[in-house]
Amino acid sequence: MTQRLYYNDPYLREFDATVVGVSERDDRLVVTLDRTAFYPTSGGQPFDTGTLGPLRVVDVLDENGGTIEHLVDQVSDTGVRHVSDTSLTPGTTVHGVIDWTRRFDHMQQHTGQHVLSAAFDKLFGARTVSFHLGAAVSTIDLARELTPAEIAAAEAEANRIVWEDRLVAIRYATAEEAAALPLRKRLRPARDASLRDVERDRAGVGPRERKEGQPPDRGTLRLIDVEGFDLSACGGTHVARTGAIGIIAVGSWERFKGGQRIEFLCGGRALARFRSLRDAVGGGVRLLSVLPEELPASIERLQADAKEQKRMLATLQSELAKYRAEEIAVSAEMVSDARLVLRAIDADASGLKSLATAIVAKPGHFVVLTSTSRQSGPRHADREVRRTRRRKS
Repeated sequence: MTQRLYYNDPYLREFDATVVGVSERDDRLVVTLDRTAFYPTSGGQPFDTGTLGPLRVVDVLDENGGTIEHLVDQVSDTGVRHVSDTSLTPGTTVHGVIDWTRRFDHMQQHTGQHVLSAAFDKLFGARTVSFHLGAAVSTIDLARELTPAEIAAAEAEANRIVWEDRLVAIRYATAEEAAALPLRKRLRPARDASLRDVERDRAGVGPRERKEGQPPDRGTLRLIDVEGFDLSACGGTHVARTGAIGIIAVGSWERFKGGQRIEFLCGGRALARFRSLRDAVGGGVRLLSVLPEELPASIERLQADAKEQKRMLATLQSELAKYRAEEIAVSAEMVSDARLVLRAIDADASGLKSLATAIVAKPGHFVVLTSTSRQSGPRHADREVRRTRRRKS
């Protein structure tokens, strides 16, 4: 069983541990330690990355009854390949370093999820069914649909809690004690025999994926307490105060499995999204010489103008085709009892078709037109014309 240092100190960035085991899997080393600060994928939260000695940690798994496995590349940042001669041998001490940028991002998103889920629940009784922390955005799946106004109200309430900079405490309780606490979700019986060990029970997570707020009710439970607002069983890494979340922004929502999927971003991700949208909107503002709030109406006008211009162009092309047809028809050659027009002109496929249609409207005329335009190959134009000729025949 691996001691999980992140349980009590999610801000721990470096640590020393003793190597317990080393094996190979798919050209990578699998390293187990007596203790670790690396968070394994579970509960909707992805794994930490970083280094163990000179090697990069590329995945962290929790699949073997409480033992955490660190998958590391066998090639270090210096390009040295470590296989049988690795310094990661059982009994040796290794220094681990967490990728803090990734860890803190996950802490912001996960704590933000607790606050946002609690806001949906408190204001509208909308229960969170599951949670996914993605590489770019995170999602909450609600048991029922909410209106845009309700979503905005929950978002505002969640940010109120963020800006009040409330304490986020880690607490532990037995199943009996937890049953008497105001948890956002009631505990459910353990579903899997692999949840026997106390350390996993303390984390409140299953071996693969935890449904939000539904940990096993056996052993010691780890609780995340957002002061005066939310209390949930969770084994993830969280910020110490809500102010560190920065901001919680709902990006979009959609119907999903009879409920609703909410996309949201917190902290640094929200800032990155703002910058992206600022640049995009700024570009549109400069191109159209309007204010940001005038962009939707301006785009609608452009679309309407483009549609009208397209209609007018089609009308003009049709009229022009009639006049050009008269000119080209004069050059028709008699073949048996038919007048055949063979010409190469500068026009696209649409123009060729309009012109050919006008020519074959004349009794006894057949036409083959090819295009000299770079935008329309002769083969395509000729095919369009032959279709018109067959219809006329």
